[in-house]
Amino acid sequence: MNTQNTLNLRRNLGIIAHIDAGKTTLTERLLWKTGEIHRVGEVHDGATTTDFSAIERERGITIGAAAVQAHWAPRDQPLHHLTLIDTPGHIDFAIEVERSLRVLDGAVAVFSAVDGVQPQSETVWHQARRHGVPLIAFVNKMDRIGASFERVLDQLQDKLQARPWALGVPIGAEAAFSGWVDLVDRSVVRWDEAGTPTRSGWGPDEHAQWESERARLVESVADHDELLADLWLGGGEVGAAALRAALRRATLAGAGVPVLAGAAFKSKGIETLLDAIVDYLPAPEDRAAVVAEDARGEVVLPPDATGPLAALLFKITHQHHGALSFVRLYSGTLRVGDTLASSQHPQGRRVSRLVRVQADQTHDIQQAMAGDIVAVLGWKNAVSGETLSAPAHPLRLDAIQAQQAVLAWRLTAEKAADLIRISQGLASLAQEDPSFRVDTDADTGETLVWGMGELHLEVMVERLRTEWNVNVRTGTPRVAYQETPRQAVRAVEGKVVKQTGGSGQFARVVIDVAPRDDGEVNFEDRTVGGVIPRGFVAAVEKGVRAALSEGPQGHPVVGLTVTLIDGETHAKDSSDMAFHRAGAEAVKAALAQAGTRLLEPVMEIAIHVPSVHVGDVVGDLNRRHGRVSSIDDLGGRAEVVGMAPLAQLSGYTTALRSLTQGRASSDMRFTGYEEVQAA
Repeated sequence: MNTQNTLNLRRNLGIIAHIDAGKTTLTERLLWKTGEIHRVGEVHDGATTTDFSAIERERGITIGAAAVQAHWAPRDQPLHHLTLIDTPGHIDFAIEVERSLRVLDGAVAVFSAVDGVQPQSETVWHQARRHGVPLIAFVNKMDRIGASFERVLDQLQDKLQARPWALGVPIGAEAAFSGWVDLVDRSVVRWDEAGTPTRSGWGPDEHAQWESERARLVESVADHDELLADLWLGGGEVGAAALRAALRRATLAGAGVPVLAGAAFKSKGIETLLDAIVDYLPAPEDRAAVVAEDARGEVVLPPDATGPLAALLFKITHQHHGALSFVRLYSGTLRVGDTLASSQHPQGRRVSRLVRVQADQTHDIQQAMAGDIVAVLGWKNAVSGETLSAPAHPLRLDAIQAQQAVLAWRLTAEKAADLIRISQGLASLAQEDPSFRVDTDADTGETLVWGMGELHLEVMVERLRTEWNVNVRTGTPRVAYQETPRQAVRAVEGKVVKQTGGSGQFARVVIDVAPRDDGEVNFEDRTVGGVIPRGFVAAVEKGVRAALSEGPQGHPVVGLTVTLIDGETHAKDSSDMAFHRAGAEAVKAALAQAGTRLLEPVMEIAIHVPSVHVGDVVGDLNRRHGRVSSIDDLGGRAEVVGMAPLAQLSGYTTALRSLTQGRASSDMRFTGYEEVQAA
């Protein structure tokens, strides 16, 4: 049982990649090779362990991150407990990757040996780096036509600015891919047709051929590890144990990335990857202590089962056995029957059932300790990102940040009798996915559902139909526009005066407004002499931020600094409400003076197209107000990378297929906002 293991025998890791790089197939083989499953399921058959929902099996893609457990003992080491999370590869479901990486200790980044580093590969890589998650790279599909291990290594350096350390050399490629020269162990691994490995040590010929390659690996790692450098420069023998230890230290420090190769569909390279997961990815005790806040300030929490309880609720799903709240424990011990303090619910929570999750199956446990990822059953009103702690010592961890939705569909029920179920279904979906938002059109009263793209919204609508048994119609897409000030304005007044006898209202504020380039909204108090009491300053800020939800052109206002420079109060008639209104009036007047620029979401689009159709694709992109960033020749095919406004890309997948007789495909990712260009 995991709670009996020490922290250094645990690995919490994610499998991250671009769509179709083979994450789910790899996860299935990892489960099979570790003995957790006894029959391999395939993505194209809709039979994999981690793609268990009906919509995932129908579409053949991963939509929600799924957790599974496995156990592995490399060489003569003890058995290690692995918690793996298989994440989606499509940009529309980036929140699943984001919140998984927020709680994981390490990750395996999967790359196709044919396609190399793709757009979503870059996105998930940078997400992992932002969270400080150590990485291993696995070059998959080495058995496919056009596979190149060396090309992927070059792209890791050029596109991701990574420092790849190839731990071996593939033997053959494409149909001839049959083995792996292990530079660390000075051995050769060969696989039969079933993927069963046979390992043998180097003979004299292999030493002559590969020792210089191993020396280059040692030298590269020694540049980033002092202990190995001392041994190397001192002329000592760098054995497998010393090199493995140095690789681990350097990987945990983020200095480089160990790279392996294989063909998951053929079950080749799985055991070497499992060894590398244990050898080079961190245990919970290897990660930096988390920092929480309590009533007195910051609290540093090392992963200690005897420490104060601190856990993050990072994901919510609804399965056949009810609401399932996934929790990462950073400190302390969680037991069935415990009463907890919650950062989101003042009444707290009680743990009725604690489970370990294996895809869509759960196994009851009595307790979980620091370093564990488990789930609690039965919390209907849970909120993604809430902190759980002991009632005697409430704590708050950093919340999970969801990207703002960029596209909306209008949603109407085909039957009035379905309205209640639609409302319940939408509330459930919004609880599960923080990047999915439900709103109401202020003019028409219609329901708007906001998401990260067309696929995201398609999936949500399909889930409404299948899981909640309601029929809905979708209307015209709406893009999430924003506004930003054109210029700075100074000394703009907002005043509220109502003094007609009895208690009145009085507030006067003076503000400056200045544009900023980072898209943030910042409020500063520069008043002097206490002209506005601190309590009223807070009310002014609330009024300002409320007014910025809708600018002169009807969209949220971003990218500005509002500075409160002066004001005036009345001894009897001033109140929070009055200063709230005065702040709102001042910022509205300032924006009317400054004018605003309309901003629209812009997508980076990567189009994989036969070379004969490149001209047609580029011309179509230009007609959509797009611009081409690069065109890479891939030998008979090309990758066209460009930028285009999201508003111009509605239905682009269908249009692209028509333009190229179904021979092209595309991937999009949101990159930011730019000013709307005149037609």
